[in-house]
This record gives sequence, C-alpha cells and structure tokens, in this order.
Amino acid sequence: MTTITDRPFEGRTQKILATLKDAGQLKHLQTIEGPMGPTVKLRGYGEVACFCSNNYMGLANHPEVVEAGIEGLRRYGAGTASVRFICGTFECHETLEAKIAEFYGCEAAYSFTSCWNANEAIFPTLCEPGDLIISDELNHASIIDGVRLAGVIKKGLHKGVFKHADLGDLRTKLEAARANVQVTGAIWVVTDGVFSMEGDIGDLPGLRAVCDEFGALLVVDDSHGTGVMGLTGRGTHEHWGMDATKVDYFTGTLGKALGGAAGGYVVGSRKAIDLLIQRGRPTLFSNALPATVACSAQKAIEILMREPQRVQKLRDNVAYARSMIREAGFQVLESPTAICPIIVHDTAKAIAMSKRLLELGVFVIGFGFPVVPEGHARLRCQVSAAHEKQHLDAFGEALRKLRKEFR
Repeated sequence: MTTITDRPFEGRTQKILATLKDAGQLKHLQTIEGPMGPTVKLRGYGEVACFCSNNYMGLANHPEVVEAGIEGLRRYGAGTASVRFICGTFECHETLEAKIAEFYGCEAAYSFTSCWNANEAIFPTLCEPGDLIISDELNHASIIDGVRLAGVIKKGLHKGVFKHADLGDLRTKLEAARANVQVTGAIWVVTDGVFSMEGDIGDLPGLRAVCDEFGALLVVDDSHGTGVMGLTGRGTHEHWGMDATKVDYFTGTLGKALGGAAGGYVVGSRKAIDLLIQRGRPTLFSNALPATVACSAQKAIEILMREPQRVQKLRDNVAYARSMIREAGFQVLESPTAICPIIVHDTAKAIAMSKRLLELGVFVIGFGFPVVPEGHARLRCQVSAAHEKQHLDAFGEALRKLRKEFR
C-alpha cells in the first residue's frame, strides 16, 4: 500500500507546510466581503481600517471607476476569447494605452495582464545576446524573474547586480563591463522607482547620469510610484523634477493607484512598443487585459489627471500616519512614500503582531522571509488618500496598544 512518504512531492510539501505552521510563519488569506476602501469588511472580523492596500489614490471603489468598468463589460463583453494579434484588439485597449502614454508624456505604451507580465516581456524581448542587464539588488521579484528569463531565452546575455542604491558600485560594475570583450551589445540598468518593502526611492537623476556616462539604457519599474510621487502623481521621475523622457522605459501597474484591479504596461519609444507587439511572448500567447479593467483603469487615470489634489491629500495622510507610528513608540523607515515599514526582525513576531492588530480593528500585514531577507521581518503599513482622520487615529491607537503588549 502506497503511503504519503512514498510520493516525494506530497511528502516534502506536507513537511514544508508543517514547518511553517510550527514556526508561526504560515500565511492565512483573509476574505474581504465588500469593496476595497479606507475600511473593509473582513470575514470573521467585521469592519476594519485597511492599512495594507496599494489603493493609494482611493480609486478602487470610486463610483466613476466602477461605472466605467460596468459600461466596458456591457459594450465589449468579457473578452475576445483569444490573443490580440489573432482576434484583434478592442478599442478600449487602444484608448487606455494612449491615455497611459499621455499620462507619462512618452511616445507609446502597451498593456499586459499584470506588471509581472510586463517585466517578463520587456527584457526577453528587447535584449539580445551580448547585452548586459544590471539590476538593483532590492528590485521587485518580477524584475528579478524577468531578467532571469531573458538569460535563459537569450543565450549569451550577461546579467549583474549592484548594491542597493549604490551608484559607486554600479559604476564599478559598468567599468568592468566596458573591459569585458564579451559585452558587445546594449547595457541596461533597471531599478524600482519606489522599493516596495523599504519604501525608499531610486536616485533616478544619479542613475541617469551614470547611464549617460556609459551609454546605458535606464528602465524603471514605478509600480509603487505612479499616482503617488511628484506634484501631480506622475511618478518617481516627477518627484525628482525629471522629464519622463529621461527614463528610457517604464514598467508599471494598473493594480495599485490606477484603479486597483489588475494589469500592467510598458511605456517607451514607439519602435520598442512595436517590437513588443511583434515578439513579446506574454502578449503573443496570452489574452489581453479584460475590457472592463481596461475601461476602469482609464477612468482612474482620468480622475487622477483631473484631481491632482488627491496626491496632496495622500501626502498629508502619510505625514500624519508616520507621526502616529513614532508617537506609539515604533521606528519607521523614513521616506516620502506611502509605504511605512516598521522593522520587527522576526517573521513569527511580525505575523503575530499583524494578527493582534486585526483583532484591534486595523488591517496591516506582517512580511517575513522569503518576501524579505531573514532577520528583516516587518509590518508594512500603507496609507491611502481615502483615509480620513478617524481612520488614522484608529491606526495610531491600535499601534499604541500593540507597543505595550509586544514591548
């Protein structure tokens, strides 16, 4: 008779899950019984203040965004039931991509079902053998996997990593590349605009200067910066006072500030976008973004362009939330972003603190390994323009209680 120990996959999977449970590191999915907003209704907890969403502009449940999605469903149905180059592309994808390009002030944009797909498309499609890609060591997992995939598909593609936000180390790596006779093609430097776990920002002016020195292309994934950073929410480049054209290519998401549903995109030159349409495997072999999401995301961008005061509201909320964290006795990593990490080091402790906060009516997630390195577990608190003073005060009160209990 066959037992579970006779089947390698089942046995090792059971062991991994049991180990995670015993260590207090097993993640539990919470079920939301309603829309995303400053508060959410969680099964088993009721109404709680939400401080873990990327809904930075508070547009996920905006009436105009919802109605645009409903109208998109009425007009276009669920989808084409095929990929864009076979069955054609809906008009709503065309208009969304034109709106994204307008928002950035760049030549062209192309949408994907997620930013993960966008990062899986850009490097394997645009890079060739002999090229070099150098990535910040704290870049998002989708960038890391996109670069790895490019190296598998394009044999002879060179890859490297530079120390986080260290322009000196980047320059050293580029000087070594200049001396490497095998690096015969383009050099690509890729960074997050806003680093999702630290909440710090990439030094885009410094990176641009180093790239210009070595003739390198600069790629920025600004998923957590778009809609958040800069006077009008255009992104991390606007925060630095840079024109978007100073960045060669952007990747980003529609699943955070720009509507909160799903979808990603690449922004850049018309020629590069045309090449992605011709050769990008995530679009050649996968259906387009659902029409309802394309329509709701376009409306979210229109609202942000129409109401830049939302960006200031978020900035004010972030300042108040950070003061609440400090007054409660916790240290928060400083940055101008809406991501406020409280480092607690131990993964099990981060998960236990997250659970206690939920019991106190505040929804914050504890992050540990493998999302962040061992010993760097944290509570990642995220602020929205939709939060009002009563939500922020409830957040502060819960943190004060948490501090006493976990002293």
